[in-house]
Amino acid sequence: MPLNERDRIEILMMIGVGDRMRTQQEVCRLFHEMHPDREPVSQSTVSRIERKYRELGHVRDAPRQGRPKINENVQQDVILSALENPHCTVRQVSRDLNIGKSSVSNIFKKVKYHPYRVRLIHELAEDDFDRRTEFCEYMMDHNNQNNGFIANILFSDEATWLIFSDRNEDNFEAQLCVKLGAFQFVRYSSKKLKT
Repeated sequence: MPLNERDRIEILMMIGVGDRMRTQQEVCRLFHEMHPDREPVSQSTVSRIERKYRELGHVRDAPRQGRPKINENVQQDVILSALENPHCTVRQVSRDLNIGKSSVSNIFKKVKYHPYRVRLIHELAEDDFDRRTEFCEYMMDHNNQNNGFIANILFSDEATWLIFSDRNEDNFEAQLCVKLGAFQFVRYSSKKLKT
């Protein structure tokens, strides 16, 4: 556990001044006796603190370099934006608040907001297992009778669905944000849908 400024000042006081100075080993032992629940400090730590005080006149941390973190107000704005409009995208939030998309994504990740897309699937009925078993046996029999039977089958995972009504359940997908408990149905734009 890193030492805070108060701990460093305490170590400086333990070192002492003038003819009443303690060795680094004594300071380590004394600090551990005063704080038995904490991790003991090493002699190199005591030496670094003492050298820093002699060179700079204080033991405060130097200001951190690099890009500053997003402050709490901006994080709250991003979260409130998601609460007010749970259907908006990361791009919309970043555009509205004038911050980067990756920052918005990181904030959502930090507070465990996840976009979910609920997809409608076909439900299996009780007799589906029997039909599937029957189909497998049929295919195996045909393959045993004609060795090239399976090689002549073209397998594809695409199907074309035509939209005839205003609302075809297969052409909608529900968007769900688990934290917010909100749903939104989005209609596909094309008249034909490849799945």
